[in-house]
Amino acid sequence: MSALGLAAIALGLSLLASLLGLWLRSVLPAHHLEAESREAMHLVLALVASMAALVLGLLVNTAQGVYRNQGENLLALAADLVTLDRVLLRYGPAAQEVRLVLRQDVRAEFGVIMTADGVRSALMLPAAEQNLLEPLNEALRRLQPGTQAQRHDLDLALDLAEAITRTRTLMAARQESALPGPFLGVLLFWLTILFLGFGLLARPNPTVAASMLIGALAVASALFLIIELDRPFDGLMHLSNAPLQAALRAIDPR
Repeated sequence: MSALGLAAIALGLSLLASLLGLWLRSVLPAHHLEAESREAMHLVLALVASMAALVLGLLVNTAQGVYRNQGENLLALAADLVTLDRVLLRYGPAAQEVRLVLRQDVRAEFGVIMTADGVRSALMLPAAEQNLLEPLNEALRRLQPGTQAQRHDLDLALDLAEAITRTRTLMAARQESALPGPFLGVLLFWLTILFLGFGLLARPNPTVAASMLIGALAVASALFLIIELDRPFDGLMHLSNAPLQAALRAIDPR
């Protein structure tokens, strides 16, 4: 489900629960809303609000971790590509052909995974025909180092090529949502109960209606941000492809 869709469901459920609570207040017998009953409802709502706050905090932390990790992976991928090009440059003229292969492979790879301002990380999985950097690995294995320095540079280049493959695999493998569906379902249930209770305890007036609306919008926007952070390559808050563009310019400045 999209972030906007989940936010709309949360907003709708909260407002409907508030209206239901206001309606129940008008039809319930008076003794159901006496001081003792209201105090019991306050305690239950405080408990539900505390649990909802804990779950919201957990979801925000989880989603932020996904967003941060994918951003770091994107930077690491760009840095490793540029470093690999510099290592090959240091290797000497014998690696010039490999550098040309690197440029061609990176351009082909970026042509597949990059959108106008983002990245399609699902296409980074280096399997079969999707592994567009395989010619680079083959070109590296064909190098014959003649000195100790070249041997060191070749080992470093091979390590960087493996790191690039590993990073691409991680980015592609983390396409599945890190937010458990039951968490979201239970959270929506708790929020519905909260707004139902708010409606039961409040006297209907414009101030109460505005407060309910603001609260529902706040909850819906929080869920919107959580889903957006959990999907760092999609939606309004998607990660920029600027690091990859910068790496491409550094490798192939034409």
